[in-house]
Order: sequence, then structure tokens, then C-alpha cells
Amino acid sequence: MFFAAILSTHRRVAISAFQSSSSLTTSRIISRPIATQTSRILLSAESSGGGRSSAAVVDKDLVSKTSNTSNDTNKQQKKVALDTNPPKGTRDFYPPDMRLRTWLFNQWRDVAALYGFSEYDAPVLESESLYTRKAGEEVTQQLYNFVDKGERNVALRPEMTPSLARMVMAKKGGLPLPLKWFSIPQCWRYERMTRGRRREHYQWNMDIWGVDGIEAEAELLSAMVTFFKRVGLTSDDVGIKVNSRGVIGEVLTELGVPEEKFAATCVLVDKLEKVRDLGFVCLVLD
Repeated sequence: MFFAAILSTHRRVAISAFQSSSSLTTSRIISRPIATQTSRILLSAESSGGGRSSAAVVDKDLVSKTSNTSNDTNKQQKKVALDTNPPKGTRDFYPPDMRLRTWLFNQWRDVAALYGFSEYDAPVLESESLYTRKAGEEVTQQLYNFVDKGERNVALRPEMTPSLARMVMAKKGGLPLPLKWFSIPQCWRYERMTRGRRREHYQWNMDIWGVDGIEAEAELLSAMVTFFKRVGLTSDDVGIKVNSRGVIGEVLTELGVPEEKFAATCVLVDKLEKVRDLGFVCLVLD
């Protein structure tokens, strides 16, 4: 009974409110929730082609416009097959090769430490002028050189000695002498490849500065022999020949070779020796 009375009361209030609002504008009487109005607008626009509408509802080509399945796009997305070979003249070091290389490098480091040498390194990338200062040298014809994004002429190092000289000069006499340094640099030369000779290689460098006599040369020769013995090489496997540029200079002068041809002649003599017997190590003493 109480619930029925409440409904009756609400009904009378609603009828009274409707009658009292008959004087209001039509827009007030037909006002509806926003969601209902929006649905009517969209349906009306879709059927008549006019009025406000959502691009997502009206544009039937929207899916094709946002798809990457066109023929032109497919052509652009075709990938070139990856070449799994390293650049010509270089090589990969798989774990077995890396273990062998690490063993060899450790042998070099142990011998260098035994003779009191300190290890150093320098950038693989150097200024091109560091190697082109001496015109006519063979190395200038074998440079991996290019212009970088800063318009600088640079080159991959073909040898370590110029970098060492640059580092010593940068200290302006501040390094204690005698200087005994060693390095195991990766070097690059763009040259014709032969058996066992690539365009990149590692080498063991031992340098002594500040000793005028032949003691430095004797120490280096002793270090080389120590290394050979440690890895099981004897005089039956390898030989050492000592060369002096001073002696060569005197001989070439007696033979009438002009001074400007000295460097080129030394290169020829050096290559003739390598061609005759590749099993010998040649140590050049400056």
C-alpha cells in the first residue's frame, strides 16, 4: 500500500510538471541525451550525404589508404640478400681461430714484459697526412683513405711507426728515455693479395728510443729468438737476416743511384728478398 501510494504521488507530480511546462519552447520539450542526438546525426548524414560526420564512418577507403600492401610499396620493401662473406681481404675469427690468436698474442706480450717493454696503442684511424709526408714511399699507394663527414682526409693505419712518432712528439720531450714500448696493432693496406697475405693484418712491434749504440738492436734480436724458442721454432724453421739502411745507402751511392731514388730502390731490394725466400725474417735497422 505504501509503495503504491508513492507511485501515485510521483505520477501526479509528473503530470503536473508536464502541464506546467507546456509554455516552454519546443527545443526544451524534445531535448534528448547527447548520445542519442549524435547517433541520429550520423545516421542522417550517412543516408543523405550532408551534415557533420566522422571520417572513420564515411570514408570507405580508409583501410586501403592505411595499408602497405600496394605493389609499389612491396617492391620497395624487397630486401637484397645479405652477403655473409667479410669484405675482400679481411677475415672472421671464429672461437677456435680466436683462441689461437689470443695464445699467440699472449706469447708476444709475455716476451715483451720479460724484456721490460710497456704496451701502448693508437687509433686505427689517423690523419692521411701522417703517411703522405714522405712522397714516393710504397705505403702511400696502398692507403685505405677517404674523406670523412667533417671533410677531413683520414686513413686506416698501414703501419704503427708513424703513430708512435706522433705520440712521442706530442709529449714534447716529456717522456723519460730510453723508451721501450711494444704494440700489437691491426694494420690495413689496399694491395694485391697473395697466398697468406691479406689487406688487414696484425703485427708485433717492439721499439726502443733514446739508445745511440747497437745495444737496442741486440736486445731486440734476443727478444725475437726468445719468442721463437717459446713457440717451438728453431733455426731449421726460420732465419733472421739483419739489414742496415746505412750500408745500403753507401752501396747505392757507389752504384750511382741518385738520392731521390733511394726509397724506391730499397722497396725493390726488399721485395726481391721476399720472393726468393719467404721463410726468412728481415729486420731493418735505421
